[in-house]
Amino acid sequence: MHRKTLKVQEDTVADTPVSIREVAALAGVSVGTVSNVLNRPDVVAEPTRRRVQDAIKKLGFIRNESARHLRAGRSRTIGLVVLVDSRSPSRGQCSVSVDDVLGGDLAVSHLLDAGHEHIAFVGGPLSIRQVADRRDGAVRALERAGRAVADMHVIETPALNVSAGQRAGAAIAEITADARPTAVFCANDLLALGVLQEMTNHRIRVPEGIAIVGYDDVDFASAAAVPLSSVRQPRHQLGRAAAQLLIEEALGSGAHRHRQVVFEPDLVVRKSSRGRPRRVRRPRRPTRVAGASPADAARTAVPPTEASAAQAAG
Repeated sequence: MHRKTLKVQEDTVADTPVSIREVAALAGVSVGTVSNVLNRPDVVAEPTRRRVQDAIKKLGFIRNESARHLRAGRSRTIGLVVLVDSRSPSRGQCSVSVDDVLGGDLAVSHLLDAGHEHIAFVGGPLSIRQVADRRDGAVRALERAGRAVADMHVIETPALNVSAGQRAGAAIAEITADARPTAVFCANDLLALGVLQEMTNHRIRVPEGIAIVGYDDVDFASAAAVPLSSVRQPRHQLGRAAAQLLIEEALGSGAHRHRQVVFEPDLVVRKSSRGRPRRVRRPRRPTRVAGASPADAARTAVPPTEASAAQAAG
């Protein structure tokens, strides 16, 4: 199977003011990325930077400058001295991040161990570093297992929200039963929830018909209609480490040493990915006979068996 990359379109997001989280949601990026655009735009890819700036204009977001001062009475502006949820591109500033390549590896390794051979990745835009890292982790797991990376079905989304997940889920559901992936790894839990909802709409059972793994382990993951397996980030540790680095840099002398702290995620397995995958009989590829031409080899192939759509639906 050739690798397929699809782009999912999305409706316009409603115009609502005005927190940094709302800007991040509209732009389809993390809060850390919005902070980077505001404080150090040179570390953000241009397409992502433009998307965040457009969201800021649309929502009428106004930056609270007072929040940039750590102590009352100090005129010194801290600016962005600690990148959170983003690895510093240089040693010139502190950063706190999660190894998202490892996170993607954990998710897909779990699906491979469960017996899934045809896995889809849903996430985007791939210009967001965290999304690309999670995809790269999925690729690493496939390569280590000796699987063909080209067989991974990639659906690139325009944002990291439920609507984009629903559209990706609809695209997956439209694939014929014999070619449909048996598992989906989503770049975040909002996408995973959208995919789950669409599977329910198409009466494809989770995990019997298709397994789903998300990323971030947000609060609703365990409370979804089918509790979602998810790669969990150490959020409290991230926050504590970022605060400590910020205080050290703000109060320290010229001897302060910039540090790049990287935490490891872990996988929380729930019902959405438990159990063995459905078994769909796929057409066998022609067997090449030594010394035979491709045409001769094709004639030795076993005729394909038609897969049961009802079986694929679980």
